Amino acid sequence: MTDDDLRRRLQRAIPGGAHTYSRGIDQFPSNAPALLVRGHGAYVWDADGNRYLDYGMGLRSVSLGYGRPEVVDRVRSALDLGNNLTMSSMLELEAAEYLIELIDSVDMVKFAKHGSTVTTGAVKLARGATGRSLVCVTRQHPFHSFDDWFIGSTVMSRGIPEEVKAGTLRFDYGDIASLQALFTAHPGEIAAVVLEPAVTASPCPKACPSWPSHGPACGSCANHQENFLVQVRRLCDQQGALMILDEIITAFRWHTKGAQHQFGVIPDLSTFGKGMANGFAMAALGGKREYMDLGGIHKEGAERLFLMSTTHGPEMVGTAAFLGTMQVYESVDVCGHLWDFGAAFRRSWDRLAASHGVGDYLVLEGPSVSLSIVARDAAGEPSGHFKALFAQEMVRAGVLMPWLAPSLAHGDTELELTERALDSTFQVYAKALADGPETYLEGPPLKPVFRRNN
Repeated sequence: MTDDDLRRRLQRAIPGGAHTYSRGIDQFPSNAPALLVRGHGAYVWDADGNRYLDYGMGLRSVSLGYGRPEVVDRVRSALDLGNNLTMSSMLELEAAEYLIELIDSVDMVKFAKHGSTVTTGAVKLARGATGRSLVCVTRQHPFHSFDDWFIGSTVMSRGIPEEVKAGTLRFDYGDIASLQALFTAHPGEIAAVVLEPAVTASPCPKACPSWPSHGPACGSCANHQENFLVQVRRLCDQQGALMILDEIITAFRWHTKGAQHQFGVIPDLSTFGKGMANGFAMAALGGKREYMDLGGIHKEGAERLFLMSTTHGPEMVGTAAFLGTMQVYESVDVCGHLWDFGAAFRRSWDRLAASHGVGDYLVLEGPSVSLSIVARDAAGEPSGHFKALFAQEMVRAGVLMPWLAPSLAHGDTELELTERALDSTFQVYAKALADGPETYLEGPPLKPVFRRNN
């Protein structure tokens, strides 16, 4: 069966051909495999048995590499326990206590299966705690939840009532005045500010000498009070709103204790996911007891808040995978490796891009642990055609690179393979800058996930 046959089957059976839009065929070049069959370490295989070095790593959820033995062994042991019991399980308790001990800002925790659920749970808690309805999110952070409160603020807001859309306000990351303006325009109405600690832009002042780096250096920095996250924390305290950090991506990648630890800030609520269980379905909402306990049942006569109620949230496979993943984090400096590999990758990229004269057109943005590829055309503008061409040539060289999310399994061998792929790709890219991308691009351009029309 051909890749085209498989794609038709996917589109016929699943809306969009995938269960998350980031896996849709419009996010990959035309020569990418239609689907993948298995993964091991830093590699994946398609239905024809072709192997690819993978940098997508389960949409950034696989931080250790596919099939890491310590995680697989814990999961196998959990299967013998029944997986999903009638009452709370011992594994569920152990996992909750582990996360509470690990993360500075977490006094209590609720587990779920994906980040959308826990981030929406955090917003509900903030509204319940404050009696307010409005929520602020940044324009620069693309995704917090598939629920209406967030998707209504994007260009893909079809099917969401106008009154729901009006409940979410936008401000600019790094610009505290833009957030202050929202509090001024809506006095006493904002329940929470929701943001990621960092993506490619730093919350630190431009002069910060320790950025980018691995480790909790920000708290002792002389410029710490100018850190954007600290400014948000201060403004939320002044205005009576909750600060919610979406650490779905940053925790267990930037720092084992979360980017909040690295940047020296304590949010009211935090959400976790992605790398916490090495690709197994596991997410968590954690935070201060005074807010988390609003979802409890032990305070006689207190008005109840229906927080999160998930049958499969704490099932044993997920909790065991989390504990198995943390077993590796305790024995290996996983986050340090991710920072170091990213730095080595950037050095290789910069050297090869300069040698082919494409350094101004293929650019890496962000710190080494969170690198983002920007593909530009001959006029210097970001281009879906050139982005597709880059991805196409990397696939041709055996590397699947929809974005950059290396794992512990990416080492010297993988970097060498990547360098060879970049060398041949940059050569084609340079020709396309002169001749036009259509001369070399075999399929359609790549498209942003968030767009109004297909």
